[in-house]
Amino acid sequence: MARSVFFLLCVLFVQSAWAAVKTDLLVTTLQDPQILSSREEIDRLIGFSRLSNIDTLHIQIYRADKAWFPSKLADDTPYKQFSKDIGEDPFALLIRKAHRSGIKVFAWLNLLSLSKNAQAPILQKYGVDILTRNQEPKNSLGDYLIDNQYFLEPGDLRVREELSGIVKEILRVYPDLDGILFDYIRYPDVHPFYGYTEMNMRRFKKETGVKTIEENQLWKNWKRDQVTDLLKGLVESARKIRPDITLATTGCVSHSRAYNEAFQDWPLWINTGLTDFVMVMAYPKDAEEYQKYISEAKTRTDDLRKLHFAVAAYKLTGSPEEFTRHLRVCKSSGAAACVIFHYGSLLDAPAMTKTLTEF
Repeated sequence: MARSVFFLLCVLFVQSAWAAVKTDLLVTTLQDPQILSSREEIDRLIGFSRLSNIDTLHIQIYRADKAWFPSKLADDTPYKQFSKDIGEDPFALLIRKAHRSGIKVFAWLNLLSLSKNAQAPILQKYGVDILTRNQEPKNSLGDYLIDNQYFLEPGDLRVREELSGIVKEILRVYPDLDGILFDYIRYPDVHPFYGYTEMNMRRFKKETGVKTIEENQLWKNWKRDQVTDLLKGLVESARKIRPDITLATTGCVSHSRAYNEAFQDWPLWINTGLTDFVMVMAYPKDAEEYQKYISEAKTRTDDLRKLHFAVAAYKLTGSPEEFTRHLRVCKSSGAAACVIFHYGSLLDAPAMTKTLTEF
């Protein structure tokens, strides 16, 4: 009898610990149909979130310099089209409906990646000088593609001004927004020898007194500082309008990759209070490898409430059992939240959705 009671208490303790770790959801613009395209899709998302015990929705409203909100800086064709179809601002409608159901909403912004959008307004305005680059010859726009994307240079002050402007536009239009998730706050990490833009090199030489740039520690530290300084500017712009807004970034793993290849010092950001939390993007298919990434990330801060771990549902649609294992690892981590990436993948795999209701 005593053993049975002890076992039951253990089960209840584990369930209670898992419940303390929130479940959040990433919602991309790549989904078809798009969430903000109709009232029906918005209602479907809210209903799904309520049934799946979702605490926070991260809605992608800025990607490839396209805006799903009214903007004078980005291409807001998506916003204009969906607003016309619905009869009002779709994102404002989603925020209102989510709040009625006790669900928080973050604006998810892909900042330094233009994807393959050669017509991006920021690129049309400033030209290729704002795209980060290596030292290889560039004869056409396509030569600037990195990992099939155009990446903006974080050390370009014009880029910082434009992106800060995007943040200001969003916060002025949506005063009830709960938070912002800054994504792609990094250099590209594919053969990481970038940063050789005219403005970035000129600023580096002026500040350091160095006449010739080499791939040494001084140059690497400079690039890491540019990423952090970009984030500082975004945070400052946001806080001036909404001092209470929750601000977060995505973070690469492993830490070595983030720090030495993407030049992203996300432990510094959360440990100094620059951002409120980091969403750690660990996407292996194997749960044991996922556990290793989580364990390493936890060593980078003394406050696990500042860590949210993404769960790569999009990679696991054919293996709901593996998704369950990943979610169990995440829920056992002690972090603040497990963030499912992404909503469309759950719709494609109902068995994974069932797992959410069991935690």
